[in-house]
Amino acid sequence: MNRQDLTLNELMVFNSEMRSSEKSAAIAYLMLLGGHLGVHRFYLKRKKTAIIQLILFLIATLAYILLSIASAAEQKALLIISTILFALPAAALFIWVIVDLFLISRMVKAYNKEVERDLIEQIIRYRQ
Repeated sequence: MNRQDLTLNELMVFNSEMRSSEKSAAIAYLMLLGGHLGVHRFYLKRKKTAIIQLILFLIATLAYILLSIASAAEQKALLIISTILFALPAAALFIWVIVDLFLISRMVKAYNKEVERDLIEQIIRYRQ
C-alpha cells in the first residue's frame, strides 16, 4: 500500500506525522562537521556505526595524548607505539567521514522511506 491509497483525512494525518518524523539532509550535512564524533549517524538512527566512530575518535585522542607524553619524555618505543595507535584510527575515521560525505543523502532518503512505510502501516492498522 502507498500514499495514493489513503483517504484525505488519512493523508492529512500522514503528512503531519511525516513532517515531524522525517530527517533533513541539510541538518545531517551540518552534523557531518562533527563527523569524527559520529553525530550525523546518531541523528540518522545508525547507532552501531555512530558508536564505532565515537570509539575510534576516543582511541585516536587518547593515543594523541600518549604521543605528546612520549615525545616530551623522549621514549622511542612509546613514541612509535603511540604514533601507530593514533594514526590507524585517525586515518580510518578520516576516510570514513569522507565516504559519509557522499552517503548522507542516501542514508537520509532510506531513513525517510522507512518512516513513511511505518506510518502507512500504522494508518492501515488503525483503519481496520
